[in-house]
Amino acid sequence: MRAITRAAILFLFVLSVNHASAQSAPVSPNRPWHSPGERQVQDDARKLRDFRLGGDPTQTYSLAELIDLAETHNPETRLAWERARAQAAAFGVARSELYPTLAVIALSSTRRGEILFVDNFFRQTTQYFQLTAVLNYTIFDFGARSGRIDAAKAQVLAANFGFNDTHRKVIYQVEQAYYRLLNSMGQEGAVRASLSNAQAVQEAAEDRLEHGLATLPDVLEARSATAQAEYDLQSVLGAEEIARGDLATAVGTSATALIHVQPLEQVPTPESIGDTVDEAIDRALEQRPDLLQQVAEIRYSNARVKEARAAYYPALTLNASPNLQSLYGFQQQFPWTHMSDVAGGVSINLRWTVFDGGARKNKLAEAMDNVHAAEAQVNVSHDQIADQVWTAYSNLNTAFRQRQAAITLFEAARQSYAAALESYNYGLRNLLDVTAAQRTLAQARSADVLARTQVLTALADLAFRTGDAIQRSATKP
Repeated sequence: MRAITRAAILFLFVLSVNHASAQSAPVSPNRPWHSPGERQVQDDARKLRDFRLGGDPTQTYSLAELIDLAETHNPETRLAWERARAQAAAFGVARSELYPTLAVIALSSTRRGEILFVDNFFRQTTQYFQLTAVLNYTIFDFGARSGRIDAAKAQVLAANFGFNDTHRKVIYQVEQAYYRLLNSMGQEGAVRASLSNAQAVQEAAEDRLEHGLATLPDVLEARSATAQAEYDLQSVLGAEEIARGDLATAVGTSATALIHVQPLEQVPTPESIGDTVDEAIDRALEQRPDLLQQVAEIRYSNARVKEARAAYYPALTLNASPNLQSLYGFQQQFPWTHMSDVAGGVSINLRWTVFDGGARKNKLAEAMDNVHAAEAQVNVSHDQIADQVWTAYSNLNTAFRQRQAAITLFEAARQSYAAALESYNYGLRNLLDVTAAQRTLAQARSADVLARTQVLTALADLAFRTGDAIQRSATKP
């Protein structure tokens, strides 16, 4: 028995030490903290990993399909949705103040004891039952409840606009990752074409060296250009892998998920935009959800002003508490007895704060200052949004012009390279001219791909700044 007792005490001691170590601070500043509690939290975190999106590795997704997947599976949209739902529930709590509260209380007790009477003890048993209802209702309070309700309603609006703004940001995040991936894929094709050109130049140089028409430095220069093209290809492939991971994360799945997208050649690239910058700015000021969220904050501050003003006036409340009582009793040598009754009370209370040391005055001043601050914030956002739209609009027009210049540059570089290579094969140009033309063509190819994706990225940025991406009438790109 002593051995069992000692083992039990040791087990309880170890258990208490482990529990204490899980709840204590790190032992020293120079070593990481580890305890059984860390493992428990790690297990909880592992359970929360839920990448529910199972993408089809054989399917090629368009941008619209990827946006639909992101709006469904990106955890940020669910987070914003749950917050909006919680705020709607808080609004329901605020509205409940318009109605009376009714509580029912049931009590029951039994007592038994000995009572001394003359020179004998008599046993007495008492059974007590009571059912009480408590009714409280605020008859009027000069707008205090309506102020709190309006404030909660404004917070619901703000949460809903925040939910819309989350969708706007998620859509923009998907578009940016999508166009970065398209650019990386296009750059891969451009670098591979440049590598093929470099290899062609190298083969021509080696062939001329065998026939005594070229020198070894020419061949080494051509090999150097081929090696540089292979190096550039590996760099582009790494950027493409990162872009794929960014796109998968934006969609709402693991970064390791394989998502196939349409190649850049299959994505239409517009050449102009029909709206003026003034129309785009006006549209942004009307529909940007983050700006509407700030306008809802003005409503919230005005409601708080209404509530603060109501504190200067009295509040009238009604309290009613009827209760049913039932009492049973029994004494030794006597029969059971019983008594029932209805009791309770009704009261009307008028509460009016006459003096509070300036608390109401300062609360009202604070609420009004918050209104002015919210209005000033909206004006600041007006200017910022107008500047953002202006910048996005200018960048889009610049991208259009760069696109046209890139097309001309690529065609000229292609013709120049073809002419230089042909002249070199006839012995009319040296290898340095060919490698220079090859590098220019490689740069022109890269610029052509970048110009196309810049147009698409600038369009997405303009839609993000104006809020067009989340409007019902807007067509998804």
